[in-house]
Amino acid sequence: MSTPEHSPLGKDTIYADRYNPSLLFPIPRADKRAEIGVAEPLPFHGVDIWNAYELSWLDLRGKPQVALAEFHVPAASPNIIESKSFKLYLNGFAQERIADAATLTTTLMHDLSAAAGAVVNVQLGPAHGTAFPVVDLDGQLLDSQDIDIDHYGPPQADFLQAGMSSTTPVEETVVSHLLRSNCPVTGQPDWGSVQIAYRGAPIDHAGLLRYLVSFRTHNEFHEQCVERIFVDLTQRCAPQRLSVYARYTRRGGLDINPFRSSTPATPANPRTVRQ
Repeated sequence: MSTPEHSPLGKDTIYADRYNPSLLFPIPRADKRAEIGVAEPLPFHGVDIWNAYELSWLDLRGKPQVALAEFHVPAASPNIIESKSFKLYLNGFAQERIADAATLTTTLMHDLSAAAGAVVNVQLGPAHGTAFPVVDLDGQLLDSQDIDIDHYGPPQADFLQAGMSSTTPVEETVVSHLLRSNCPVTGQPDWGSVQIAYRGAPIDHAGLLRYLVSFRTHNEFHEQCVERIFVDLTQRCAPQRLSVYARYTRRGGLDINPFRSSTPATPANPRTVRQ
């Protein structure tokens, strides 16, 4: 079975230290997309960017090697990969002797692409120096608004409003660090920052912040939350162009950063202060 309750989430686990691609647990995207009215062809483009901070293996002489890994899973892939299974899979390389980083990269691409059902791009980089600096997300901060909020779930699209009477479209990028949702299996909180860029009628900031906070007790995976935000904004505010990018804090050495856009684009991979 490939539903979340059959995944390793919330279960006692033996942490293997040998390579085992069968640990990867794919979950079809289609069921959750059907809940929000998303079907083929998809109404968005995008990618899920994963960063791994705990990747290590042995060289052929037995000396440990470490790297930072970046994975790009296309939004058009039929499956997401459950995060705990991803972590268990990566930990399995800890005692494997591998010729070089290129060989490991090829193995990772093969296994992850098979699980996702589409080509997953993999890049390994040094785990030292300034290769991955901490930056702020560009955009106007929503969180400083002096407003009352009393709704924390389920997500309430009715909070979203745009000034449809405006004859001149605006181009705006806004950011909030108040995004929180919960794992649908374990109930553990997922904390994130979200960046929304759009062109169109101006979106009411107070309503947008209330809407984002309304995910606070909602149970859904990262990728599904971002797609829900994209669809709700599209339906309620009718922007001419829209992108939604969430940067979630890591768990088990992995962070997940879904990006959805009305136009084809590949976002940068900025490491925020909470990551």
